[in-house]
Amino acid sequence: MRKVCYISGTRADFGLMRSALTAVHEHPALDLSVIVTGMHLSQAHGNTVAEIEASGLRICARVPVPLEPATGATMARNLGTMLGAFVDVMEVERPDIVLLLGDRGEMLAGALAGIHLNIPVAHIHGGERSGTVDEPVRHAISKLSHLHFTATEAARERLVRMGEDPAHIQVTGAPGLDDLVEAGAPDRDATVRAHGLDPARPFALLMYHPVLQEAATAADDITAILAALQAADLQILALMPNADAGSDGVRAALSSARGAPGLVLHDHLARPDFIAAMACADLMVGNSSAGIIEAASFGTPVLNIGPRQNLRERNANILDVAVAAELGDGIRAMLTKGRFPATNIYRRPGGGRAADRIADALAAAVLDEGLLMKVNRY
Repeated sequence: MRKVCYISGTRADFGLMRSALTAVHEHPALDLSVIVTGMHLSQAHGNTVAEIEASGLRICARVPVPLEPATGATMARNLGTMLGAFVDVMEVERPDIVLLLGDRGEMLAGALAGIHLNIPVAHIHGGERSGTVDEPVRHAISKLSHLHFTATEAARERLVRMGEDPAHIQVTGAPGLDDLVEAGAPDRDATVRAHGLDPARPFALLMYHPVLQEAATAADDITAILAALQAADLQILALMPNADAGSDGVRAALSSARGAPGLVLHDHLARPDFIAAMACADLMVGNSSAGIIEAASFGTPVLNIGPRQNLRERNANILDVAVAAELGDGIRAMLTKGRFPATNIYRRPGGGRAADRIADALAAAVLDEGLLMKVNRY
């Protein structure tokens, strides 16, 4: 049986990957283990390792890292801590494939560990652009990876132009969309009431994460966003940010606003509750990749703020604005526009489950010396 090891550091990556990880776990030719690190092990961020435990997936190691102070230096030092720990775990587990998602530091550390232990690395959501520190990290992971599962054809073409072997790139669609179809349409009144909000009034789902290059202004940014939403007389369902540089200021600003009329603040929402809120929101606001990739499946209008998702492929439901002057106009424009058609460029044409494509490809991949001896194709 082929052993696959996935690395998970945040509620976001596990939520996006849950369907794919379940498909790998249930595949008759595959055996899955999960290394858990980062925010999953933090009480302040919801202790979300509990969701992985509840899923029944085998956790082969827990790798705690300090999240405070939330600075670029902490993020960089944690790369070294995780790299050493991941090497130790992989030497014991001896996986046949290391499976990674996206652009976070724990994924980069996992790719470095895998390639130096001569273990094939499979990367999901490579070839995409974002314009901040996330983009070079994503591309670095792609260049360290041997197998690629992209969400769109444009991402595949970019990997080919980067020198990756076309034979090792498969367009699977985004696995985070699988459970949106399975979830179906939630009851809006019940969803809104569950958060203590008034279903007769519109509400915005707010997720704003700091950007490393703009960490110093993150607290001012979220304060301006809250003020603009309140000025528009919107109820606000807000989630705390990730642990990246600048997050201390965002968390402090949100915490100081706790208790304001019409504002509900959560450290974490379980994936089904988050999907229901995203589906029912009159407006999604912030800079989360969920607004770029997932919200279009519900036609939810998204006000995308700042540079964090700067160069990602867009669905029609996105309006991009700067943090300050354009907020009010953007909110009014999207509320006036209303819901969009529920079409999504991140779903592979013809539909179907990305999770099953990924699991089948992991089981069928030829893991020989030709795969491991990576060279640019030009």
